Amino acid sequence: MPLQLRTPRFAAAAGLLAAPLLACPGALGAETLYTLESFCSVNGTDAVPCRIEAVNSGDATEYLHRLSNKEVRFRVSDTPYTRIELWDAERKSWRSARNAAAFFELNALCLDGTSFCAINPNYLNSVRQDLGRAVNGRSVLEVHFGKDGRIDASCYDAGCPDGGQITKTP
Repeated sequence: MPLQLRTPRFAAAAGLLAAPLLACPGALGAETLYTLESFCSVNGTDAVPCRIEAVNSGDATEYLHRLSNKEVRFRVSDTPYTRIELWDAERKSWRSARNAAAFFELNALCLDGTSFCAINPNYLNSVRQDLGRAVNGRSVLEVHFGKDGRIDASCYDAGCPDGGQITKTP
């Protein structure tokens, strides 16, 4: 039975937005890092099977999520500062995520509340490696981004304003 985001058992995950691979900036000449069969959710709905493809595209790693008849794409960059951006297929442009939450025990990542969530142990293992002891024993890491895309605040577990719980974005 697929995991559900609306139950405490699957309280959250991590994420992406749409467009064909070649339509996105930086996708030409990109190197596929991995492909993963997993579960994803859009707008707080029940999780459904999805295929995750991680692609190195120069200054960023792009994550394409294919679920049913929808694609969700996001990218993570460290230059000139750490940021997460979602692909807006209608506007054909990237926009900064408002927040991201990693739920380590679930191997899940959610973007902009529950606008998009995915189970991706590969991504979260790289987060654990990069952050080392800072995340040992932690269940939740939340990051909030300013309008310019830069990190405004981050928190762990009960130290977060929502107590480390998944909150839906209106």
